[in-house]
Amino acid sequence: MINSNICSLLNIRYPIFQGGMAQISDAGLAAAVSEAGGLGVVAAGNNTAEALKVQIDKVKQLTDKPFGVNVMLLSPYAEEVARLLVDEKIPVIITGAGNPGKYIKMWKEAGTKVIPVVPSVTFAKRLEKIGCDALICEGTEAGGHVGEITTLCLTPQVVDAVNIPVIAAGGIGDGRGIAAVMCLGAQGVQVGTRFLLANECSVHQNYKNKVKKANDTDTIVTGRKTGHPVRILKNKLSTQFKELEKNNATVEEMEQLGRGRLYKAAIQGDVDYGSVMSGQIAGLVNKEQSCSEMIKEMFDEAEKIMKGIGLIISGGKNE
Repeated sequence: MINSNICSLLNIRYPIFQGGMAQISDAGLAAAVSEAGGLGVVAAGNNTAEALKVQIDKVKQLTDKPFGVNVMLLSPYAEEVARLLVDEKIPVIITGAGNPGKYIKMWKEAGTKVIPVVPSVTFAKRLEKIGCDALICEGTEAGGHVGEITTLCLTPQVVDAVNIPVIAAGGIGDGRGIAAVMCLGAQGVQVGTRFLLANECSVHQNYKNKVKKANDTDTIVTGRKTGHPVRILKNKLSTQFKELEKNNATVEEMEQLGRGRLYKAAIQGDVDYGSVMSGQIAGLVNKEQSCSEMIKEMFDEAEKIMKGIGLIISGGKNE
């Protein structure tokens, strides 16, 4: 069985994180992934600490396995959320959209493992220096907010640049992807898009159906001009974004167009004018399963591939 240092660090069976997808990664999905042996993750998103606590309480009722919370540092509630996670003794905190430096001391003193998402080598080295326990290097293939570098190029460069475990994310949806990034030196993977089709995922069925029907060219990156580009599935909303870009619209106009669109897609099921965030791997994801079935299938396939080339990961070493 594939087992890496990240499993020992976090006390999980499989080196896989479920992506912290805003409006989607709730208590039910996180608990199901943790029960299946991975690291389930609740997305704080733009929620208040009070709203997030409701989800945390639900996870604790559903599983006694380790789980994490994804903190979006640009959220207006980031400060209160950061303190809540200390009070709740959350074992793993994943951060995105910023530098978690101001919270590191508080989180580390609480015994929490801090694992930020990084889009570049420079940022990775900076976060290792401030005491982060591991890093998630996310390639531009991912859904939602993205950087510019691909997973294939970013992963080995981050692995070479730091001495803490690296988890690869972006464009990983099956055992082949897991085997590929582990051969590049990753200690684990983060998967988002495939978990959209998990039975335990509460995202609207229209959203799931659009992901299932997607092919390899069906995603597009919108809003680059805003400085916070987002990968979504092509629809009428993405066409509107293209028109704004073509007409040199202001950042304010583009941000206004995007406001509330994820809720429209994920909760209300409007896949025409909602933001259907999905990674480029969507064309490979076409069946609904339980989290347990997904994880087992992915790692059975990855192990078979790695044994076939004479490589297996155990305790963080290639053997």
